Amino acid sequence: MKTEALLALDRQHIWHPYTAIPAQPEPYPVASAEGVYLTLTDGRRLIDGMSSWWSVIHGYNHPRLNQVAHAQIEQMAHVMFGGLTHEPAAELVKRLLQITPPALDQVFLADSGSVSVEVALKMAIQYWQAQGKAAKHRFLAFKGGYHGDTFGAMSVCDPENGMHHLFTGVLPQHYFAPRPEIRFHQDWRPEAIDEFARLLQQNHQHIAAVILEPIVQGAGGMWFYHLQYLREIRQLCDEYQVLLIADEIATGFGRSGRLLACEHAGVTPDLLCLGKALTGGYMTLAATLTTRAISQQIAESEAHCFMHGPTFMANPLACRVACSSLDVLLESDWQQTIQRIENRLATGLAPCRDLSNVADVRVLGAIGVVEMKQALDVGKIQSRLVEQGVWLRPFGRLLYTMPPYIMTDDQLDTVCQALYQSIA
Repeated sequence: MKTEALLALDRQHIWHPYTAIPAQPEPYPVASAEGVYLTLTDGRRLIDGMSSWWSVIHGYNHPRLNQVAHAQIEQMAHVMFGGLTHEPAAELVKRLLQITPPALDQVFLADSGSVSVEVALKMAIQYWQAQGKAAKHRFLAFKGGYHGDTFGAMSVCDPENGMHHLFTGVLPQHYFAPRPEIRFHQDWRPEAIDEFARLLQQNHQHIAAVILEPIVQGAGGMWFYHLQYLREIRQLCDEYQVLLIADEIATGFGRSGRLLACEHAGVTPDLLCLGKALTGGYMTLAATLTTRAISQQIAESEAHCFMHGPTFMANPLACRVACSSLDVLLESDWQQTIQRIENRLATGLAPCRDLSNVADVRVLGAIGVVEMKQALDVGKIQSRLVEQGVWLRPFGRLLYTMPPYIMTDDQLDTVCQALYQSIA
């Protein structure tokens, strides 16, 4: 299809994320992708500083992942998981058990990050129902949080300024604590947890679980908060008999500098959600992990099973690629790689602090954020970035990068310079 025909059809019929039809600004047509580069249909090459929404950590068209995908397709691309099992799923679960806390040894392989959150919420509710505590069906989350676009996930996102506030009147009502105010590198103040503790103390009999994004609030504001929050919340959950759900869909697999962001605080949640980079960005797959105590309690419930089962659960092709992606990551010196990226982003984005329209610059692991004082004109900024050979996707007042781990220092410098020039 010629580019003109593609764009004409797109304008008439195709929705893009968080847009109307036709999409504004008009999307850029991509012909191919290799390494850290997107090649547009007009021949321009862009350095992708977004890792395709944080998932393509090894870069595009990775030869090892390609080889595994082709081999698996020749065996079976998909088979239902109801009543059947297969080696790719078993191999992936084995790898996940090796890199997650030992207590989390029960694994549900979902088909997207949002679904893995839905699964965690439903597991928490069924767990308490099985103990005759059906009143514990609400959740406590942070303001500024983001957990996905499906209805259960939307209900625990930021209720006021988040992307889903339009649905407030029809979503289940939950409890929200103030956004963590102490930054990752600031000194801890014990009173910072007081309001969270008060909400749990007053409402724990109705709360099934706390759900949070450890250390990094992603799409809700790209905010990095102090690790002590996690330690305090873990203790409070134990004290008030409330489960803890860690949504590591964006932070998992090294993005924050640790394999899991919970490791910064040495905390083990009761339920853990993984996704995005799980397959190296090749296809959609997610996982929800929990404890044997929770799974056994659910097995003894009225339904005698966990009530969820996606059609594409444990898709063999996705599982096989995920196994290979994890091997590529763990066989590398990924800690040093993330530290190198962090150092380069910190240096490269530092000049943005001197711009009068910039409110804040923050870097953690392979995440660099420039927060503006006013909302950005996304189309204008993206046009400027594309002119400089860089692809980023700003939102609200935030212009940020979460680069593939294979990005070189020179490429990182190009991203940072383009970001600076686009807002200078």
